[in-house]
Amino acid sequence: MDLNKIIKKHVNNNELKQLFQKLYPICRSISGRGFDDSLKILGKIVKLKIFKFKTGSKVLDWTVPKVWNIKDAYIITPQNKKIAEFKKHNLHLVNYSEPVFKTLPFSKLKKKIFTIPKLPSAIPYVTSYYNRDWGFCMKHNEFKKLKSGNYKAYINSSLKKGYLKYSDVKIKGIKKKEVLISTYLCHPSMANHELSGPIVWSMLYRILKATAPHKYTYRFLICPENIGSAAFLHKNKSTIKKNLVAGFIINCVGYGKEINYKKSRRENTLADKAAINVIKSYQNKSFIHNFAPWGSDERQFCSPGFNLPVGLIMRKMFAGFKEYHNSLDNEKIFSFKTINESIKIYLETIQTIENNFVPLAKIQYGTPQLSKSKIPIYRKNMSWHIKKMEKKTKVMLEILNFADGKLDMIEIANKRKFKLIEHLDVIENLIKAGYLKKIS
Repeated sequence: MDLNKIIKKHVNNNELKQLFQKLYPICRSISGRGFDDSLKILGKIVKLKIFKFKTGSKVLDWTVPKVWNIKDAYIITPQNKKIAEFKKHNLHLVNYSEPVFKTLPFSKLKKKIFTIPKLPSAIPYVTSYYNRDWGFCMKHNEFKKLKSGNYKAYINSSLKKGYLKYSDVKIKGIKKKEVLISTYLCHPSMANHELSGPIVWSMLYRILKATAPHKYTYRFLICPENIGSAAFLHKNKSTIKKNLVAGFIINCVGYGKEINYKKSRRENTLADKAAINVIKSYQNKSFIHNFAPWGSDERQFCSPGFNLPVGLIMRKMFAGFKEYHNSLDNEKIFSFKTINESIKIYLETIQTIENNFVPLAKIQYGTPQLSKSKIPIYRKNMSWHIKKMEKKTKVMLEILNFADGKLDMIEIANKRKFKLIEHLDVIENLIKAGYLKKIS
């Protein structure tokens, strides 16, 4: 399967840019119109299946909060000037702020204003999902100009009973065993940290749908971060551990040349082995991180009771770039070239998973005389100067030597440091010639 041709056929950069431009201005949160409107836009690409949980519902140890909606918010200075205007940038408002209409002195107001002194031109992203509170966010440079006096705080928001929502849809495969492809959709106007995940996620859905059926069933989850994955796990806790063989959370995939992989809690799952096999083949700098119970939805998926085989392939890792969680994470740092490359990395990882099996070599005592095979799988002369031919020969001999029925193909590839999907022809020829068989 030529992934470059498939990506070119199904991924259009102009479409990606239009999708980004539609989604970026929306003030998303873990519930409300912003989340719903964003789902509708993505629903034109992915056939969504919506699940709902009422306000007050228990999902694992979490409680679904009220639904938040926002119309407008700003501060009026003693000089009657509007500042921290929500309509100019939705990060100006602390997400999930309760309604406020009050006059207060600057000495009290400044306790409700958040800035980043180290990044004086950035508006921070701050939330208060589960505690009734309110606040504003500003550039530190602008905050420093404020004088004493009475200010008016205006927040036209609502917190009402409603529903937490997420979408969970499957592309059925030959097997019932599943690979989870998950992303979140709950942050306001941030590019890499918020929108790169859903954009890559939607393109993967389109491609896997168009190229189905696959060996595995692919489950596409999009939800508000943390509480959304908790709700999904709550609903599927009786089956998810039984069926899931691998999974990935897609975020932070639109910025940065490097490739970061955060392992699952088990740290040697099918997802971990496949991702590492792929990213180690790239010329980009790559970094492998052990699991830690913070970051994104991995803390839910990899909690001790579930301990699911879920990892994250990223570019610049969350909290690893200065634009993280502030207004500098915008279209200026967002790269559609990086988005396309991230799509390919994920597709290569999926292709690696699809082609994995435990092999057993026919000849376990000594080495086989491959030159007598009727299928041309071995070199006809002993020249070591034809590099491409000799690389294939080397990989062939390595596969046969390590195919003892104990290691799977990805483990062999990682042990011998070759990219599995670059040598599928070698494996196929060995199987056809009868020197290799799949035992699981």
